[in-house]
Amino acid sequence: MKIKTIDLFAGCGGLMDGFEQTNLYTTLGCVEWEKVPCENLIKRLSDKWGYKDAKSRVLRFDIRRTDELLFGWSNDVLYGNSKGLDKLLENSKLDMVIGGPPCQAYSIAGRIRDANNMKTDYRNFLFESYIKVVEHYKPKAFVFENVPGILSAKPNDTFIINEIKEKFEMAGYVLLDNLKEAVIDFSDYGVPQNRKRIIILGLNKVEYPNAKEMLVDFYKIILPKYKSDKKSTVAQAIGDLPKLYPLNNINKIEKYSHTLSKEPIANHIPRWHSQRDIEIFKLLAKDIEQKNYKYTSTTELKKLYTEKTGKVSNIHKYHVLRWDKPSNLIPAHLYKDGLRHIHPDSEQARTITVREAARLQGFPDDYIFIGSQMEQFKMIGNAVPPLFSKKLALAIYDLLFKKS
Repeated sequence: MKIKTIDLFAGCGGLMDGFEQTNLYTTLGCVEWEKVPCENLIKRLSDKWGYKDAKSRVLRFDIRRTDELLFGWSNDVLYGNSKGLDKLLENSKLDMVIGGPPCQAYSIAGRIRDANNMKTDYRNFLFESYIKVVEHYKPKAFVFENVPGILSAKPNDTFIINEIKEKFEMAGYVLLDNLKEAVIDFSDYGVPQNRKRIIILGLNKVEYPNAKEMLVDFYKIILPKYKSDKKSTVAQAIGDLPKLYPLNNINKIEKYSHTLSKEPIANHIPRWHSQRDIEIFKLLAKDIEQKNYKYTSTTELKKLYTEKTGKVSNIHKYHVLRWDKPSNLIPAHLYKDGLRHIHPDSEQARTITVREAARLQGFPDDYIFIGSQMEQFKMIGNAVPPLFSKKLALAIYDLLFKKS
């Protein structure tokens, strides 16, 4: 009997996909309010995981309208009609809730950029809807994923993490006492990227009277067993993909500047780059290849940006991936530009493709992304790496379900 889960704030399904890869879990439903991620979820559940009713398992809806999500809604201009989660889960006892609210309101970078320190952002309190769903179904456990910045976020001038912990406990769940110990470095688990996230596992105190001891074991012993021996590198992740070279004559009208791959690898299509940017990428990558390292300091990179563009930036815009190291963070705003994710091969002189971003996020090549290139980059940056979530799912199975 497989372990029954639902995924809230599912995005394109990175967290769900890792759980499915174990062949130990079954996805009863996914909740996501953006159209294109929902289309990707339906395609993945159907094409890869064989759910013939994938379309009905993906609920496109605003989770803040929690009662309607649970009991159904009708004639909504944006979301149409649905019988809701209760009908979807009818006659099925839910074992786990997984997912994590959008992290932008909690991220330190987001707070720095926002004039109000993100205090007025509605996303600060989306966790309340997550808790309502957990409280309604009372599963054995839940997984709540977010950025480490949630530990220091204070939208109401008090630490939001204390409120989150208190409300989960009121709902009947036990969390790790010191949630700083729940911050996980995904690169320790084979993800070829420097990415840290907080993974909060909550246990139903009725189901598990010794939950506190179990959680300590989980974070200190069980999950770390799945760490990799060595950190994966950019070369290991994307080094075998077909090379995409600059064209002699850039097509400004049709917006392509590089050759396309003749090999059938989905989503491996380069962005359009101007001749100026191609020259900058070549210069920066060659600087590292030749071990000159002139442009590795923030000062020199900001200076180069001003020289080439005539603009001034408070932060340096450029970063070349290193073949022999994990990638820097793959963010959602990669869809806006790729200047901080420049391919390390100077001959290719470009930023990374969607497929390369997906590999650095631990997505398998058989995950075929649909939607515009911008939407694909955004979904990947928002996702939990399936390479990690598979190991997380296995560790949770070891803790809660293996003996039974």
